[in-house]
Amino acid sequence: MTSRRALPTADPRAAYEASAAEINAAVQRVLAGGRYILGPEVEAFEREFAAWLGAGFAVGVANGTDALELALRAAGVRPGDRVATVANTATATVAAIELTGAKAVLVEIDPRTMTMNPAALAEVLAGGRDPALKAVIPVHLYGHPADLPAIGEIARRHDLVVIEDCAQAHGASIDGRKVGGAGAAGAFSFYPTKNLGALGDGGAVTTHDPRLAEQIRRLRQYGWGERYVSDVPGKNSRLDELQAAILRVKLVRLEEDNQKRQVLAEAYLRLLAGTRLVLPEVAAGCTHVWHQFVIRTPDREALRAHLAARDVQTSVLYPVPIHRQPAYRDDSVHLPVTEQACRELLCLPMHPGLEAGDVEMVCRHIREWDAGRG
Repeated sequence: MTSRRALPTADPRAAYEASAAEINAAVQRVLAGGRYILGPEVEAFEREFAAWLGAGFAVGVANGTDALELALRAAGVRPGDRVATVANTATATVAAIELTGAKAVLVEIDPRTMTMNPAALAEVLAGGRDPALKAVIPVHLYGHPADLPAIGEIARRHDLVVIEDCAQAHGASIDGRKVGGAGAAGAFSFYPTKNLGALGDGGAVTTHDPRLAEQIRRLRQYGWGERYVSDVPGKNSRLDELQAAILRVKLVRLEEDNQKRQVLAEAYLRLLAGTRLVLPEVAAGCTHVWHQFVIRTPDREALRAHLAARDVQTSVLYPVPIHRQPAYRDDSVHLPVTEQACRELLCLPMHPGLEAGDVEMVCRHIREWDAGRG
């Protein structure tokens, strides 16, 4: 039995098609204006994105990896320092740490939310055993916030800088406060498949600290204080005008798109209840924006093959934890909860272009597979 159409896990075309006329008009506006780098569209997007988040400032950069790197550098992380994060994240999180010259310290996750376990972070810091640890990057994974209140309290006790990795959590919140404004800075990606995605690469750093925002503005453009004069060593990491104009259009629709994702997630949860799958949970006080809808099963590959044969695409974010990847392998690191999650997780189709009938069809196939297991 096959579906009426192939269902991708994520489909950035849906967000474009919903606002094609407005996007085309925005692109024409940029072309007519003749400014393509760090012009009025970037400035307007930075203001609008900061206001939407409830952050004081947003600084556009080239991508989410640069957002993390520049936030760390602006916050004072230097070569030889250590930064705590998780191992079940995109390699970009650790790559950004290493670009500063620091080293990643990998922390165990909470099995319910698959985000950083505050107790595990506290254990890393117990007794002052890691004096070189200067910062922590909680990753808001799959659209669910990490436990910022607990992590923030631990960070304050140990004088750590908190940089939020918000690449998958545009609009997620804790107790009504959107992520990206609780720590020293938040780092966002606007890769096309994100909840707020450009039509190319893009990123931003958010912060309430005007000095940190100004430092990031310098770092993103060669460290210039004035044009062609570098006050600090920087790099080229600029959000271009075309992407900023597109993001301004899509930001207006983001709340609506996130609400669509929440409706779809509620349908998944309802229709998959009673199966032997481990379904995602939402922690008390949190708003999940469902960048991914992630289930867990020890028989992941069998389920994945079953769905693929029925034109339902799935993905695994992320199959190999950082400390087991060739570039970062460290056999001294033992994170059994993380490793089990990476073996079992499966991302089902989740994007605003899905219809209720699509979710029903996917769940029907899953229930048939689950019923057929021994």
